[in-house]
Amino acid sequence: MACLPEPAHADNSAEIAQLRSMVLQLQAQVRDLQKSQKVAHAIPHHATGNVQNPAAKYGPGLQASGKAVPHAATSNLPHLTGQPEEELAGPVRINNQPVEPFSVDPAPANVAEDMQSVKSINLSSSSPTALTQTEVDSLPPIFKIGSVSVKLGGFVDMSNIYRDKNLTAGPATPWGSFPYSGNPNAHASEYRPTAQLSRFSMLIEGKPAKGVTVEAYVEGDFGGSGSNSNAVQTNSYVPRMRQAYLAADDRDLGLHFLAGQAWSLTTGYTNTLLRRHEQLPPVVDSNLIPGVIFTRVPQVRVIKDFHRKWWLGLSVETPQATLGFDDSTLDSGGNIPAAMGQTSGPHVIYNSTGTGMLDPEAHYSLDVAPDIVLKGAVDTSVGHFELYGLARWFRTIVVNGGSSGGLGGQARSRVAFGGGVGGSMAVPLLSGKMQLVGDVLAGKGIGRYGPSQLPDMTFRSSGAPAPLREIIGSLGLIGHPTDNLLLYTYGGVEAAHRAVYEGADGNYYGYGSPNANLSGCAIMMGTCNAETQSLASYTMGGWWHLLDGHYGSVMAGLQYTYVRKFAFRGVDNSGNVSRPTANGNTVFVTFRYYPFQN
Repeated sequence: MACLPEPAHADNSAEIAQLRSMVLQLQAQVRDLQKSQKVAHAIPHHATGNVQNPAAKYGPGLQASGKAVPHAATSNLPHLTGQPEEELAGPVRINNQPVEPFSVDPAPANVAEDMQSVKSINLSSSSPTALTQTEVDSLPPIFKIGSVSVKLGGFVDMSNIYRDKNLTAGPATPWGSFPYSGNPNAHASEYRPTAQLSRFSMLIEGKPAKGVTVEAYVEGDFGGSGSNSNAVQTNSYVPRMRQAYLAADDRDLGLHFLAGQAWSLTTGYTNTLLRRHEQLPPVVDSNLIPGVIFTRVPQVRVIKDFHRKWWLGLSVETPQATLGFDDSTLDSGGNIPAAMGQTSGPHVIYNSTGTGMLDPEAHYSLDVAPDIVLKGAVDTSVGHFELYGLARWFRTIVVNGGSSGGLGGQARSRVAFGGGVGGSMAVPLLSGKMQLVGDVLAGKGIGRYGPSQLPDMTFRSSGAPAPLREIIGSLGLIGHPTDNLLLYTYGGVEAAHRAVYEGADGNYYGYGSPNANLSGCAIMMGTCNAETQSLASYTMGGWWHLLDGHYGSVMAGLQYTYVRKFAFRGVDNSGNVSRPTANGNTVFVTFRYYPFQN
């Protein structure tokens, strides 16, 4: 490389600008290589003329000893000679004028394109992690504690929610609760601005051996509500745990372990079966959208990969069962209506209130065994595909005989088996510009796995649990027309079959009674006994990547969801068949700031 000429004593502004440009290029490339941890060689310890200290501390971590970039990275830069190492101190100077640090010096237009580019949010995935969770895996560590790295992720969210029916709900829409026409709330809209979806995560990683990684991951938001939370003055909503788990990987053995609260293995994945690769729709609502299969529960999971292409996973997860029964006045421990040919029905205990560190205002089912998920997956050139089986158990305690109050009777535990078969896919289209995604789960007693929260079970005439036959599914299309724009559309459905027994009074009891009187559903302030048979939804929306830089990233989102709910058929006051329906429209307008995305 030729040495730089000595600057002229006359008008040398062009040469000064050229030197400044060269120094800025050197600074940009050194910073780029430092960030990718490829600093390996030394800069020659010389300079020439009035150019001083090209290896000074203008970039974080670059030492005055002259550590610099490899020769290949500097082959197009001027060879600076003439300055001994001991004089390399202070800022870079040109004509005795200091060049400001890289972080504040505005680059000329022809140099700006060579500066270190900022990491942008990836919108090309079928489930962009920066939107659906908090993207921490690809971010640099914020700091280290010994050999353990700590990465931070998250965002500040401000969502404006409009619903044409009043649900008095926060940013997790109870999709199955849109009211029928006889409810006054069906005639009032709802506007609900909230910052509760603001989220924070921390990933702590260590590598005890080659190919072995251990980590701890914690993620939370402000979706909890305390005893004094309200929207009057302070809006004091409380933090809640979304995910908290430990995990370990051995790449050589192809083994992956997880223990803690995470997305269920029934959730679809974009690829692999590893945590933080879940195929979550890029929607705003914390309850996702109807038809998408998910839970977030404590679990213990083991995954085995075969050449990082075939995957087999087994997960043991926390159970919980929800009940649907025609008699809305029934409480746990009460009598269910007597079956045909009997004089009285048994007492049935099906849940208990929380104690200890459980919510004392919530009811918990009498679980007999964990939910078990066994899933296989394959990553191919045409997409990611999964198939799994789900096993569940349900339990009630039945008290028969004794006095009319049940005293002196005999208690028996009744257990029923449920579960189902499901699958999901994520298929890239048009060279990755679009993604086709979908999931489905069919079986008995699977209602808790759908956002609409259809019940898992009802009762037989004996008081034993009767898991409901159900199906949950969704299909979506995600497009990425530009690097800063993501568009999506989804359709989803959740449906249950009726399960009833004939009572001694000639009526049917269980879930979906065909002779239930549904007249009150259309009469203002009337009593509506309708039970949901199915719920269908359509969703469309998009995200715009507005700003991106060393300050982070700013996003704006717009989402619309239409829901239509269908009740089981019953009768009206005249004995005619009646089938109430309800619909609802929800709009989200959201702004998010990702401070760690830089």
